[in-house]
Amino acid sequence: MKDGNGLTNHSRKPAYIYTFTCTPDERSLSKMEMRSFFGFETSGDILKSDIAIEPSRSPFIKGRVDIMFEGESISEIVEQVKGIHLPDSTFKVVFVKINDLNKEEKIDYDGQREIEREIGWHIQGNADVRNPDQVFGIVTLGGRWYFGKYVKPEAVWLKHMKKPREYSTALSTRVARAIANIAVPHPDGVKAIDPCCGIGTVLVEALSMGINIDGRDINPLVTDGSRENIAYFGLEGDVTTGPISEVTSKYDVAIIDMPYNLYTHATPEDQLSILKHARGFADKVVVVTIDTMDHMIEEAGFEIADRCVARKGIFSREIVVCV
Repeated sequence: MKDGNGLTNHSRKPAYIYTFTCTPDERSLSKMEMRSFFGFETSGDILKSDIAIEPSRSPFIKGRVDIMFEGESISEIVEQVKGIHLPDSTFKVVFVKINDLNKEEKIDYDGQREIEREIGWHIQGNADVRNPDQVFGIVTLGGRWYFGKYVKPEAVWLKHMKKPREYSTALSTRVARAIANIAVPHPDGVKAIDPCCGIGTVLVEALSMGINIDGRDINPLVTDGSRENIAYFGLEGDVTTGPISEVTSKYDVAIIDMPYNLYTHATPEDQLSILKHARGFADKVVVVTIDTMDHMIEEAGFEIADRCVARKGIFSREIVVCV
């Protein structure tokens, strides 16, 4: 049985190959996001999972192959792609460069192009390397070859870098997006809050991914800025002004970027108070802090479930998942 694109539908459970890329400073954060999405991390930059994550959600996912065929060799893949019929659309095949081959096994540029041509030659359709209707990926992992639709991410967070209202100590959009994913990896039915939202960097990233999140801050100047930033990108979100002590609704998760900037500075006593109040209305809290505060987290009644460090040069933040 074929779908509307002339591709064979398989009854087996869907599976995906994901590839990742990040800077050395981002590796700890990328691995934490990986654990949040998939329940495990890999030592390299590629993994296989039956969990479907839209690649554009992550600043670190390089691409996704929606597995259609797999085999021990390229020749086995070739035999299987002969069943693909694309009478009304064009296609191209791309060799996914990120894999787990060791240095001696690496396939050079000419070898990659040869694999693409060999597979593409046996697909019944019109190849178009410049502007194809469909893109397929071929990738190797764990000694096997995998072939399927190739999904590239859109760098949505880049569009959010220039905001009407901003200040220098705000999280970068990449870090904010990853933190939103760590807090809410699977948004269905999850209600979140950022009770120290500042100008809304996390809110913008979360809302753009369809996460149900409210914003709040004690400073009316920054909540005005947060609302303006959210509206600027065509998003809708509820942002209120007031102390965290007045939050009465129940949330599945809270994201708390501890205040330390020129608009809202929190003393250690304030920070502990924020954590204690969050314990009352959220089952899970993701804390972003420039100072280690394990003792405060424990005093507030939380256990630390995971952590990482996001660096930018000599400046670093800890991201701590508390339950």
